Amino acid sequence: MDSVETTTSAMLEQLRPKAFAIAYRMLGSVADAEDIVQEALVRLHAALGSDERIASPQAYLATIVTRLCIDELRSARRRRENYIGEWLPEPLVGAAEAAAPQRVELTESLSMAFLVLLESLSPQERAVLLLRDVFDYDYAQVARIVGKSEAACRQLVVRARARVLERRPRFDADAAQRAALADRFFAAIDAGDLTGLEALLADEVSLHGDGGGKVPALARALHGRDTVARALLSWARVGARAGGYTARRTQVNGQPGALIVSSEGLVIAVWALDVVDNRIAAIRSVVNPEKLRHIENSGDFGAWLRGV
Repeated sequence: MDSVETTTSAMLEQLRPKAFAIAYRMLGSVADAEDIVQEALVRLHAALGSDERIASPQAYLATIVTRLCIDELRSARRRRENYIGEWLPEPLVGAAEAAAPQRVELTESLSMAFLVLLESLSPQERAVLLLRDVFDYDYAQVARIVGKSEAACRQLVVRARARVLERRPRFDADAAQRAALADRFFAAIDAGDLTGLEALLADEVSLHGDGGGKVPALARALHGRDTVARALLSWARVGARAGGYTARRTQVNGQPGALIVSSEGLVIAVWALDVVDNRIAAIRSVVNPEKLRHIENSGDFGAWLRGV
């Protein structure tokens, strides 16, 4: 590989994290985001090797990624409408965006709660809202990326903000406090401590599950401290009968969470916690095996349950 090709490859790898950050927020799918980013990088590489004049490779890549994501969302809309049960994003586990600027908007826009809210928007509304409010592109840049006028982009952003931002989640900022609360939460479940668990939950806490019709999961979200606490302890008892499990603490979509690992060492679920006012306001459990394939040693929640 000559020096020019080496330099180009290094530049493309530097651009990859930002491109993935856009694609994942647009799609809520790790696998689809990775595919689109790879396709966009191939196109950018080809353009750089041709006579095409590219003033900003980063802007060029953002344009390709955004437009590919809009096309993918349009084709995926029917699949989402026919999805069995509650739809949750594919979990992003660990410090997946450690290299990204640590802006509040960037961190909060990664949460499952925010990604679920984005599902209420059209593909173009989603794109302009993310580019403007999360990634801080100005309206002229947003207009070039999505191929619309600045006036049209402003209208799209206003409409998207009205539908989403008033319900946008606001999480406790202190990461150490959130982690400590999550540790107490999982310890209370392990101990079967109903009173201690309830003390950690918000009054209107919600419990969500995504099995996608592939494995058993909640048909609809549960709400309320007593209902959610009892459901969690019931799940723990079922897990014990299935051979036991370990809640391996980690970050999930920038929030406290855990990998639920079977006694065979397989990841059968991923939980994400929303922490608000030093209480757990929501628990989201992804058990759809298709949404866990990108995680090392992923397993099948349904097969695990059949061990009961």
